[in-house]
Amino acid sequence: MSELTYDDFKNRVNIQDLLVDAGYQLNRRDGMRYPSYVRIGSDGKRVHGDKFIVTANGLCCFQPPERKNYNVISFIKEHPTFFAEYRPGMSGDRLVNLVCNRILNHPIADRVTRDFEKQRETRPFDINDYETHGFINGNWESQKRFYLYFQHRGINLQTQRAFSDHFFLATRERGDGKKYTNLSFPLSLAAWPGKDVVGLEERSRPNAEGKTAYKGMAVGSNATEGLWIARLENNRSDMGFTRPIGEANDVYWFESAFDAMAYYQIKINEPGNVGYHDLANAVYVSTGGSPTKRQFSSMIEHTPKAVHHLCFDRDRAGRMFAINFALQKDGRVFSSHLTQDKKTLVVTDLTNGLKRHELPLEPFNFRDVCDRLGIDSRGIGYEPCDSRYKDWNDQLLDKPMENEESQTRGIKR
Repeated sequence: MSELTYDDFKNRVNIQDLLVDAGYQLNRRDGMRYPSYVRIGSDGKRVHGDKFIVTANGLCCFQPPERKNYNVISFIKEHPTFFAEYRPGMSGDRLVNLVCNRILNHPIADRVTRDFEKQRETRPFDINDYETHGFINGNWESQKRFYLYFQHRGINLQTQRAFSDHFFLATRERGDGKKYTNLSFPLSLAAWPGKDVVGLEERSRPNAEGKTAYKGMAVGSNATEGLWIARLENNRSDMGFTRPIGEANDVYWFESAFDAMAYYQIKINEPGNVGYHDLANAVYVSTGGSPTKRQFSSMIEHTPKAVHHLCFDRDRAGRMFAINFALQKDGRVFSSHLTQDKKTLVVTDLTNGLKRHELPLEPFNFRDVCDRLGIDSRGIGYEPCDSRYKDWNDQLLDKPMENEESQTRGIKR
């Protein structure tokens, strides 16, 4: 059967059918001259401001108040997360082909997806490109260089010494001959924790205003699978672990290594809270920003006995990460995204047919959301910071949130 072209799609796929496929419903009570399609929330009511109106020619639609017209091609490309076929990093052209061919019931041959962006990437990360300086317990001279990186984060010497095997300073020379140094948290794979450094979660020294000027991943880092993995008893995250993480009873998840260290410092100083022995035997994990499914699945696979404590940021994105983890641990095939106003989480579950869920994130109760999705959440603890703060480091600094919309995710992947 011959392949269909974009012209075929525009001529054969009805924009109204596409809107219905994307989760919208015909608004029969609108009373307008042209059909309008609205999204219905989990409460059975219209989602305010989420509406598309079909144009006079019936071939396009627009979302008021903007008058930007979308045909079937541009609608799919600019709203990829509306469709079950979407996967992060997928080519827009590939998505258009999959969606339109499915709607037209037109078989499409499987093919190996080629990612041209990855072909243009630089060579893989190599730790030998860096000169490293370690934090050596019992050697004050080695420790002094770390002061400015941790002081503005409120992370004290006791905590630095506890995590000392899991960070270092890494210096690299640029092409112009200048050198730069960052505080670096080594990434490795859950299958081989610490044995091979596959990237670095990096933080620069604070600028004159006391803010971190740079935070991100080192060039060539495997940020899709790599994790900062720290275990505090007799382990080195750049030389291989002496105790396997598979025996761990607890895994604590964070979006930043700083948050993991802040959590430890807060808990170790709280009377009657988690004991030192438990904290020392735990595995601390940083995803270095927005977590990926492969980061989740690999750690879940290699820590079968552990309770997973989800200590992600308290903002809406952090709540989405917690639900994504629960879905992954429960073996679901899914995609998820936040709506444009960031107030609703949309989950498309393909595990047993197509199911679409719209879940308000205000107020948020992790167990209730898991129950609504039918997720077995045993072995998962939802443990964000105090509700006044965005993350654990802000709680350590006693830096309350002003409002969530002003917060930035800030970490480049």
